[in-house]
Amino acid sequence: MGDEKIQKYNGWRVRSVWDDSREEWWLSVVDVVGVLTEQPDILKSRKYWNKLKQRLKEEGSELVTNCHQLKMTSVDGKKYKTDVMTVEQVLRLVQSIPSKKAEPFKVWLAKVGNERINETIDPELAMNRAMETYLKKGYSEEWIRQRLMSIKVRNDLTNEWRNRGVKKGAEYAILTDEISKAWSGMTTKEYKNYKGLKKENLRDNMSDLELVLTMLSEATTTEIEKQKNPKTFEEHREIAKSGGEAAGIARKAVEERTGRKVITSDNAERLNPMKDLIEGLNEGDLEK
Repeated sequence: MGDEKIQKYNGWRVRSVWDDSREEWWLSVVDVVGVLTEQPDILKSRKYWNKLKQRLKEEGSELVTNCHQLKMTSVDGKKYKTDVMTVEQVLRLVQSIPSKKAEPFKVWLAKVGNERINETIDPELAMNRAMETYLKKGYSEEWIRQRLMSIKVRNDLTNEWRNRGVKKGAEYAILTDEISKAWSGMTTKEYKNYKGLKKENLRDNMSDLELVLTMLSEATTTEIEKQKNPKTFEEHREIAKSGGEAAGIARKAVEERTGRKVITSDNAERLNPMKDLIEGLNEGDLEK
């Protein structure tokens, strides 16, 4: 677990801890309840949560069952065990609290749910939404086209793995790390750490060249998979390494000819100087 942090929401403080192994934020439930019920007294917030917890248990909600505990600093400066939830669990908790503060979240969740249902019917809507989101964040149209292509290349690879019996989750992650390490010299987590990222998407924080070489590594791996027809997981690992090495050769060739390193510690903030300005304008629009 990482160090305890204080997240701020409209002046309210929410204690949180970053879980590096799961790449998740754990948030103090009592603090979240305090924000949603507009209750600054932590003792009253804790009492509210205890009553709500009992009600959720009686309803058979898995939210309480999956609730964890971590030691967090209390108002007296000492650390005590307190209930914590992931962001996903907090969004579920929001739905159980009748509050003016919670209502905007509930409306947003309903809107997102409706969008996702529509996107399963018409996948093109998802691509259009992605384009709009990246434009709002200040990315160039050329970068966005490459990013959307990288999604297709990644899906082609994962479809190939799925059709050949590779298990989604841990095995996908192992093979992805083999590809990444072979072309960039780093696993996905090491690469994210190098760019100073936590929950952010690594590819959203890549330069054009980094993104292109990632696509090359995965497209090559897909093609080798089709040619070699692997039967075991170890064979998949060797192919992943081979696909990554092909992009690694291309990376070294680019570096030799340009005299510059392809891998950069710059993330989206530094790669895209317009991003903060555009997001600031969007936030200003929301306040009007």
